[in-house]
Amino acid sequence: MADMEAFREAVTAWAAGGPGDPARELAEQLPVRTAVLLEGPSDAAAVNALAESRGRDLDAEGVCVLPMGGAMSVVRFAGLLGPSGLGIRLTGLCDERERGFYERGWERAGAGAEQKFFVCVADLEEELIRTLGVTRVEALVEAEGDLRALQIFLRQPAQQGRSPQQQLRRFLGTKKGRKIHYGRALVEALDPDRVPAPLDDLLACL
Repeated sequence: MADMEAFREAVTAWAAGGPGDPARELAEQLPVRTAVLLEGPSDAAAVNALAESRGRDLDAEGVCVLPMGGAMSVVRFAGLLGPSGLGIRLTGLCDERERGFYERGWERAGAGAEQKFFVCVADLEEELIRTLGVTRVEALVEAEGDLRALQIFLRQPAQQGRSPQQQLRRFLGTKKGRKIHYGRALVEALDPDRVPAPLDDLLACL
């Protein structure tokens, strides 16, 4: 039986220049009704974690959460999947500095105003750290066994003069896989009624 992971892989291969038929066939079999275009896997981890905390199975709902490997790829992915391609409804989450890429992608794909994407101020990690607060995030880092690594990181000259929020945000990106891990862990630590607006609004639109 076809599954959403197979569709994600087929679309990623198609966007990289491979054949489109596998993605087309899977889109019909599943069927896929919405594509959530995200910069990378840490954003996908956060979106999936919030959905699960609310008792939702996005794959089963026909929602494809799709990390693209960089915001500059959004024009390509939106064109393949949106109204000018497979006709799948588009949405997504991006950083403020990436808004232009998404706007161009939506325009070239022929996506209407009802197909919204949502924007974080700096990035999703910054939104999550700001919502949780520095003290709670530091406690979470300790609980995850990363306190020593954080303490060593904070002693680096480059971190002096940065705010605690900025330091934590930088720390999450210093080791392969850490940003993805904390994308889920930070969301799981949120109070249910205190979720960053861009993430909350994205899930509400699905």
